Amino acid sequence: MHRGPAVRRRKLGGELRRLRLAAALTSGQAARRAGWNQSKVSRIETARSAVKSDDVRLLLDIYEVADPALRDLLVALADLGPAAVDRWWHAYRGLLPPTYRDFISLEAQACRMRTLENSVVPGLLQTPEYARAVTRASLEGLSETEIGELVEVRLTRQDVLRRDPPPRFEAVVDEAVLRRPVGGAAVMDGQLDHLVRSARPDGVDLRVLPFAAGEHIGLTGPFVMFSFPGNSDLDVVVVDNLTSSLYLEGKEDVKAYLDAFSSLQRHALSPEDSLDFIAGVRHGA
Repeated sequence: MHRGPAVRRRKLGGELRRLRLAAALTSGQAARRAGWNQSKVSRIETARSAVKSDDVRLLLDIYEVADPALRDLLVALADLGPAAVDRWWHAYRGLLPPTYRDFISLEAQACRMRTLENSVVPGLLQTPEYARAVTRASLEGLSETEIGELVEVRLTRQDVLRRDPPPRFEAVVDEAVLRRPVGGAAVMDGQLDHLVRSARPDGVDLRVLPFAAGEHIGLTGPFVMFSFPGNSDLDVVVVDNLTSSLYLEGKEDVKAYLDAFSSLQRHALSPEDSLDFIAGVRHGA
């Protein structure tokens, strides 16, 4: 379990170490072939320093890694170079804490996302008005300018769902999310309408967990799971609290949350019934 942006470097370093061992090389041998000091390989593998995408490619060549999907992913984890996504969020560096920037980066590179929300609509499905109301309530003391910039960040994040091809986005939302009048009746009406229009078979799987489902494992709190192409060992679970975010990377932790999400989907309404349910809530049912 880790906090903040070191999660990517730890994952990248651990994967590079695994590949070096698979190539039957010591860190010293790898360093000599790369023309580096041994300490550089050690710092990369232990996440004590950042690594450039060109250095990742060099190590992958040395380790004779040919899988293009794995190569692209590891280069993307270095967050540099042509394989990486556009890092638009860097323009907001002065506003966004490192944990949030890292969350956005993982979100931008994931091929599949699973999320449970007990209190609010998932950020990727929020309307501007709903996002503004949530931001104002959860971050007291901000100026209207700062609130506006944070809403802009949230809305820009939603571009990830318009990629070609889009990532698979699976969301389970508690019925309380639909009935909590965030921003007032008009804002909530627009938000519920947006949820119905956002769900689609090719990308967004939205399911409602009704009160009638009773007790369930999701009562422990919301979470987001990111999966990446080519290697399930790089999956990350993010759990938010009031002051920070926790990043869970261990295989046992990830499996526990994956099993929990599967259980939540079984308890939830089907995607089709969920849309009917949301429409019913919108019209006063």
